[in-house]
Amino acid sequence: MNEATTITSPPLVRHFRQILLWPLRVIPSQTEETHFSKYWELLETLGERCPWQEVADEFGDPADFQERHYKEFVTFLPYVQRFLYGEGAGRKGQTGYGKSPIRVFRRRDIAQMRVVLDEQAPPLLLQIAHVDLYFFYDLDIIILVLEFFANDIPLLIAEDILFKVGRAYPSFWEADGRGGECPQRVEWLSAMGETLAVSDYENRHRYLSFVCQHRSPNVSAHWEYLLWPLALHHSDREGVICYREIEYHRMPLLAYLSFSDPQALTRGDFARLALITKAGPSETLPYSETELAHFEQHYCNDKFWNPANPAMSSRYLCCGHAFVVIGKASERFFVDPETGLLGQFRHQYFLINLIAHFHKGTLMLFSEWLVEAISQLDIRDTDSVRTFKREVRRIMETFLRFNQRYWFHEVSNQVLVRDLFRLLTGHLNTDQIYQDVSTSVKEMNQYLDSDSLRRQANTVVRLTVVTTLGLIATVSTGFLGMNIFDETDNPGWVKFLIFTVVFIPSTLLVNYAVAHSKVLSDFLEALADKRLTWWDRLNILFRIWRKPR
Repeated sequence: MNEATTITSPPLVRHFRQILLWPLRVIPSQTEETHFSKYWELLETLGERCPWQEVADEFGDPADFQERHYKEFVTFLPYVQRFLYGEGAGRKGQTGYGKSPIRVFRRRDIAQMRVVLDEQAPPLLLQIAHVDLYFFYDLDIIILVLEFFANDIPLLIAEDILFKVGRAYPSFWEADGRGGECPQRVEWLSAMGETLAVSDYENRHRYLSFVCQHRSPNVSAHWEYLLWPLALHHSDREGVICYREIEYHRMPLLAYLSFSDPQALTRGDFARLALITKAGPSETLPYSETELAHFEQHYCNDKFWNPANPAMSSRYLCCGHAFVVIGKASERFFVDPETGLLGQFRHQYFLINLIAHFHKGTLMLFSEWLVEAISQLDIRDTDSVRTFKREVRRIMETFLRFNQRYWFHEVSNQVLVRDLFRLLTGHLNTDQIYQDVSTSVKEMNQYLDSDSLRRQANTVVRLTVVTTLGLIATVSTGFLGMNIFDETDNPGWVKFLIFTVVFIPSTLLVNYAVAHSKVLSDFLEALADKRLTWWDRLNILFRIWRKPR
């Protein structure tokens, strides 16, 4: 009887919290000759007109530094600490990005999100915890972070929110015109309940025409509003910073769900939460049994999960795209927002997800840079070749700085954090992407080095030929300085005439030698080869006057 009740009555999520991370690529202005190192300064120039204002970090007044901040800091290894928090303010001679390579800007005018998931569902009001924009020194990458929460919602509704809310644009449209797999309506609300922006997933013509004109996807109107004064690349809106998507239209996410009894969830529930699939009945699986045969090994961390032991009721799920924490609402440690697992989810686990998706987004940025550089190369155009070399050198320099400043395989020696980071990066496949990008950058740099060596070799060949032929001209005309003919008493015009008679043929000989240096070089090599007859040597010389095939 209890089992039937569990199946027919969907579990209730006592506390639901979701964090969306949306990596975006910054498109530098065409008028700028160099890339910006500090894009956040463009927002600062707007002053009070900008809805984004910088967030001061916790390392200010020691009286305000809490135990939560300390636990977060010591979770990470020293080089990760320097990446996340920067160096101490008392360090002398500090240069570069300053205290931290990360700058965080926050909007405080959006307090709630009203979501209509489908036409049968009533509006759902979600509370906004914060809306942040992360900038990274020296890289054309920003990450939008949106955190929202709700209490006491059915599991089916929570699954629907996870599946639908974090979509930049629809991938298709239903027969009735609704955006496929998107909420029917999303609204940003102010603290007073005023509607600030509304989604437009149903506006099919807007998305189709944008892709047709610009070969780039559009984003929903409410996301555009959220990011302003940043503007979508190719859009009609003007902004201080232009951006475009760099990954999939489904935003990576973190989710925290507390239940009265998490062990009442079925294998189908866990699979839907881990893989972020459509909502469905608990007694069914979202995919076939064969597909999910190794689900627990691939997507679950069960260090603190044991169905036979009610005390071990916390489970971590990860598929790369999503990171989900599930636990018991009655456990104080699990729900404590400061020193408990909820606090860790919002800070330590958020940061390892931020690092992993920052790594992947940046590596994809390098890949796009290389494609753009090679696609604009025209080896017949000197200016194009020069621009290509300059761009590849810039990419190489930036990649070296990224490699030393931002890239690392381990973030913590704490066993759980270390294992979760490995699980996350394993699904994101960042190590393989790093190897591919690193190889491409090195191959491109090797090509430039070999091309420079080839050009230097050609220059040496030309100089050798000119020097050899010039030696003949020097010896032949040296009699002018050997007093064989005394021209001292002749008038100046006679001396000038003799100089001209020698200068003009010598100049023509040098130009001719440079123009045919390759064949003349082959001829000089043939002269040194005793195995060739004089006729063979002359045939090589006669190539100068033959038309190329």
